[in-house]
Amino acid sequence: MTDNLNFEDAFAQLEEIVARLESGELSLDESVALYARGQQLAQLCGEMLDSAELRVQQIAEDGGVVPLE
Repeated sequence: MTDNLNFEDAFAQLEEIVARLESGELSLDESVALYARGQQLAQLCGEMLDSAELRVQQIAEDGGVVPLE
């Protein structure tokens, strides 16, 4: 599940998965399962970054926040 993760936790899990996959010590089934989980986490991180970028773009020049449409 990725529903309750913040960006930092999701990214840390993704880094751990990459390290485990790069180790080459996993079975094929373990590798496939970890790869699938990594894909979910990568998508979640991407969505969070896109959302953060959108919020930053909504900040007006005067420092106020422009409401999201």
